Amino acid sequence: MVSVAIIDDHESVRLGLQAACTGAGHTVATSVSSVDDYLAAVRDTPEDESPVDIVVLDLSLGDGSDVTANVARVQATGAAVLIHSIADRVALVRQALAAGAAGVIPKSSPTDVVIGSIEQVASGGVLNNLEWASAIEADSEFASVQLGRRERDVLHLYASGLPMKQVATELGVAPSTVKQHLDRIRKKYIEVGRPAPTKVDLLRRAVEDGILPELNPGGTDAG
Repeated sequence: MVSVAIIDDHESVRLGLQAACTGAGHTVATSVSSVDDYLAAVRDTPEDESPVDIVVLDLSLGDGSDVTANVARVQATGAAVLIHSIADRVALVRQALAAGAAGVIPKSSPTDVVIGSIEQVASGGVLNNLEWASAIEADSEFASVQLGRRERDVLHLYASGLPMKQVATELGVAPSTVKQHLDRIRKKYIEVGRPAPTKVDLLRRAVEDGILPELNPGGTDAG
């Protein structure tokens, strides 16, 4: 069971989400129209009640609040953030993802898709859906992580499949130095909303950013 909070300035949307979450067996801790109201509700929550796991946040609220600040303020309470929006405001989507939102789900999505996304994010996952990809693709500056030359060398070798020790040998540095580079690379990807916690994720990022060639440039599947 997931503890959900809903922040949306449209009452009909809040009621619909609340009904869907309750029907899926989850708890709706609070349903409000602003981040200020959410924070007030969190402050008033008894200590013996479960904390909010995930906040479903509208991209643009009627109070004119900034999406970057909204995501940061919500995350400061310990909850993950899932953006629920019409997703046509690419600049705002990018800002939300860069601020640390775990993904974007459009308001046009079927209820089961929304619930599945809530459950995935609440369990620590990150959405990699079309809305997210489109927002990143729309802005090359947002998509491109600014890696130094040595960081690119490390990512190229490591994402190509070499173990850390062999990368170190190829570059003439200590394995601990390679690890430091990889830690910085992962941090930079997190900062632009494109986390890469695994080696496979790093491979994807290297392909996306042109550090490695596409795996199937001809568009056919191997084997």
